[in-house]
Amino acid sequence: MIMPTLVQASRSPQVTIIGAGNVGGTLAHRIAESNLANVVLCDIVQGKPQGIALDLMQASAIAKVDRQIVGTNDYADTKNSDVIVLTAGLPRKEGMSRNDLLRINASIVKDVVSKAIAQSPNAILIVVTNPLDVMTYLAWQVSGFPTHQVVGMAGVLDAARFQTFIAMELGISSADINAMVLGGHGDLMVPLPRLSTVNSVPITELINKDAIDRIVERTRNGGAEIVKLMQNGSAYFAPSAAAYSMVEAVLSDRHRLFPAAAYLTGEYGLKDIFMGVPVQLGRQGVEKIIELQLTSDELAVLHASATSIQENINLL
Repeated sequence: MIMPTLVQASRSPQVTIIGAGNVGGTLAHRIAESNLANVVLCDIVQGKPQGIALDLMQASAIAKVDRQIVGTNDYADTKNSDVIVLTAGLPRKEGMSRNDLLRINASIVKDVVSKAIAQSPNAILIVVTNPLDVMTYLAWQVSGFPTHQVVGMAGVLDAARFQTFIAMELGISSADINAMVLGGHGDLMVPLPRLSTVNSVPITELINKDAIDRIVERTRNGGAEIVKLMQNGSAYFAPSAAAYSMVEAVLSDRHRLFPAAAYLTGEYGLKDIFMGVPVQLGRQGVEKIIELQLTSDELAVLHASATSIQENINLL
């Protein structure tokens, strides 16, 4: 008689989210209810992550998924995470530029990154905290990780906003639109209409220049527009969706092409900076950087964005 072989179940993937605010909580919800991974939600506020985790566990019972969601104030509970998503920091308020956040959030990033990576030295670190490009650079410095293990969620969100405004202008489904946005996550981002398409048709053939210029400007101010409308809050549904797509690409080893903040070593004529460029993202993090052939005008705007980022890095 041949006895069946017992196969040991592989360990479930685990994602740690640092920061139990709106972005962190919504991201935890997306990860758990898609059955992607177990989630550890970590925050400095006593009781807050525990309460959100318990609420999400009860929601998961209704959704019929069996992922574990843990809320904690202790970084020991985050041990051996596959992905760490950093959302902790002061949210942007009306009248506040991304640069206003720099010094406050830099101190937070230094503290939480050192604690998190001590527990999960092999994790892929995805940074969401603003100012995004500078905080990604700082997180990389503090972590001591190889550059491929650290990436910032910037262009995924910016491209989604660009897509949305293009779809609204044309009155078509955003599912048919692929948008490309490079540069810093802020007022000097670089939306590329020439390389943004509707089912492979460049939007420059579908939308007149004045409308494109208006859409580009609205994309650059996409976050500020929401802050102004909400008055006492900032965007979190779209940022959490963008972060989720990156987490899923890593855990599922999808090798997806995203615009994201990656470390440059000469690409686009830039060095020693994290900035939004097209990257291939998989289980090892940033697998490669794609260098697009930009026009001289596009490259000049990209370098202006890089100069602004570098000036803020110099303030750290």
